[in-house]
Amino acid sequence: MRWGTFVQILFVLYCIQTGVFLVLAPWSPSWERLMLHLPLEGAYRLALSPTFRGTITGFGLVHLVWGAHDLDDLLGRFRAPAEPAA
Repeated sequence: MRWGTFVQILFVLYCIQTGVFLVLAPWSPSWERLMLHLPLEGAYRLALSPTFRGTITGFGLVHLVWGAHDLDDLLGRFRAPAEPAA
């Protein structure tokens, strides 16, 4: 396996893991407890607003789509027929 393929596999895993976390975390009960530690009241209210949570979720969806795209590209290279030697 080439180094570039290994790095691409790691990137796909990163995108999927980060995407799932960013989609689920803002809507979990632990999000509120974590945000209580923010030093400013305005930052706390912002972090709990549905708009901010939706933005974080959207960023997670971008990671999932990007990871799926790179996974499709990676699998496409393995499925592609080998070029015959000339």
